[in-house]
Amino acid sequence: MSESAPAQHLHDFLGDAHDENARRTLWVVALTAVMMAGEIAAGYWTGSMALLADGFHMATHAGALGLAALAYRYAKRHRHDPRFSFGTGKVGDLTGFASALILGIFSIGIAFESVLRLIDPVRVDFGSATLVAVLGLAVNIISALLLMGGHHHHHDHDHDDHRHHHGHDNNLRSAYFHVLADALTSLLAIGALLAGRYLGLHWMDPMMGIVGAIVIARWSWGLMRDTASILLDESDETLAGVLRARIAAIDGVRVADLHVWRVGPQARAAIVEVESGVPAAEIRARLGTVGPIAHLTIAVR
Repeated sequence: MSESAPAQHLHDFLGDAHDENARRTLWVVALTAVMMAGEIAAGYWTGSMALLADGFHMATHAGALGLAALAYRYAKRHRHDPRFSFGTGKVGDLTGFASALILGIFSIGIAFESVLRLIDPVRVDFGSATLVAVLGLAVNIISALLLMGGHHHHHDHDHDDHRHHHGHDNNLRSAYFHVLADALTSLLAIGALLAGRYLGLHWMDPMMGIVGAIVIARWSWGLMRDTASILLDESDETLAGVLRARIAAIDGVRVADLHVWRVGPQARAAIVEVESGVPAAEIRARLGTVGPIAHLTIAVR
């Protein structure tokens, strides 16, 4: 026999700051879109590869951030949709994976174009390009500050719960990484443009494009790795160990099978199969609340 979570079987596993993070993301989408258009136009006008790469890089980020904003909206609208067995808490992780993939692909494009510019340099209007790059960096910093509050709030909360990176909002994290990548490419562009203007090091412009591409690729890989583990329902072994120990402390109950996985930024689901003559309802009562497990199914055989 089996016994599932009480309440009304609502599978609303969205993060506590879901609406706040959605608003932060929308503001950053607007700022990024405006700066993106300005940087691309200025990059063509001045001939700066670093600035043009930053502009197109920001264009992909505007799209990815827009996707993140839509993910927040979709997840909330469909949080009680019975088609989703465990709710829409992982929509943000799916978006985070897609954003990381976009980020990785674009880093390859930046590196390729930068190598071409090293081989065949073009004339750059360093003064005008530097002014635009500084403005772009300012927008990146403002955007990072908007997202930082939610990102760091969840990061600190996760450490309090001993859940580390597996507890925060990967949709917000992907947006935050996109903004940090934008800030990095803007900073590198400024350095390269100043070196070209005052030191005559024209090769620094495309070289900084390559350096930025490498760093962005590393961020992309880390986010893809973390979100992929969640999308594939990787087991939360720490929480599984806690649950296993609590069940083992109940006389006459032996764990036959146990699975714990993430279903939302701060929520986990668990399925436990035990061999026992003790009713499932009694086992549940003796277990009490187990950390962030929001959906617990106990099966007795």
